Amino acid sequence: MDRMHTYDTEVTWTGDRGTGTSDYRAYERSHEVAAEGRPVIPGSSDPSFRGDPTRWNPEQMLLASLSQCHLLWYLHLCSVSGVVVTGYVDRAVGTMAGTADGGHFTEAVLRPRVRVAAAEMADRALALHADAHRACFIANSVNFPVRHEPVIEVEPEVEVEPEVEVEVEVEVEPEAVAG
Repeated sequence: MDRMHTYDTEVTWTGDRGTGTSDYRAYERSHEVAAEGRPVIPGSSDPSFRGDPTRWNPEQMLLASLSQCHLLWYLHLCSVSGVVVTGYVDRAVGTMAGTADGGHFTEAVLRPRVRVAAAEMADRALALHADAHRACFIANSVNFPVRHEPVIEVEPEVEVEPEVEVEVEVEVEPEAVAG
């Protein structure tokens, strides 16, 4: 891929309580992440760093980016490989170590639970996770390991009961018809 892609975002701090950053406790970590034509994402720092627990923090957004990128590559690879995915949920976990200079992620573990349409697709569905990892732009851009612990489930077969024709005879009294 020789094409360059450029992405634009705007992050606006919304946490000034009237005195700016005059003191460590004088301001909120609240901010908004925006991009043209998209909904605003409410952001803050992790609650451990005086952040608002009801808003997304950068660590969660990084982990979500890894998970989303893997999902999108995985779905693409499945679609061109004859694997029909009917469900996908990833409960990813990232680990960050604090240091004297700040901190860094030590790893991320993606735990996708994938449902496929038929049992014969399961092995290929599992193998495609490695291909999706190699293709993921975000995973290729971070300096920590991104591991995968996928689980493949097969869509349950639905038993269809045969249709039964039922004949119903209705007797109509002559005077009800003449009416």
